[in-house]
Amino acid sequence: MAALGVLEPTRFSHSRKKRGHVSAGHGRIGKHRKHSGGRGLAGGQHHHRIHMDKYHPGYFGKVGMRYFHKTHNKFWRPAVNVDKLWTLVDAESRAKVAENKELAPVVDVLQSGYAKVLANGRLPKRPIIVKTRFVSRNAEKKIKASGGAVVLAA
Repeated sequence: MAALGVLEPTRFSHSRKKRGHVSAGHGRIGKHRKHSGGRGLAGGQHHHRIHMDKYHPGYFGKVGMRYFHKTHNKFWRPAVNVDKLWTLVDAESRAKVAENKELAPVVDVLQSGYAKVLANGRLPKRPIIVKTRFVSRNAEKKIKASGGAVVLAA
């Protein structure tokens, strides 16, 4: 018995049991050949078609339209939700706002690496001024409902 790379004596190997039996357990008809179905994903549209259709539908073919020379700059639009806006206020501004209820901190989300403000979560009932490139309709409603304002910046 070969366990953990320990060599076993030849007399225990399974091939000893198969001596005198022509095909050694691999069958006369199918034969134990090297790569009988082809290597890798060969035959996906031919002799392995049923397998590909059943277990990998949509593997072959194309979908959608081509976009030549797609530069990703114009699609850069990381989003932040309104419930995270107060985490972007620095400690100094937060201390000033805590002392004076009339003050509202200005949060430039672009400086924190965000381009759009979305509406998930709740805002505390404290005014906040948000500078951003893009804002969803509901996010703007929530910010205004808390007494704040949205300033769109390029």
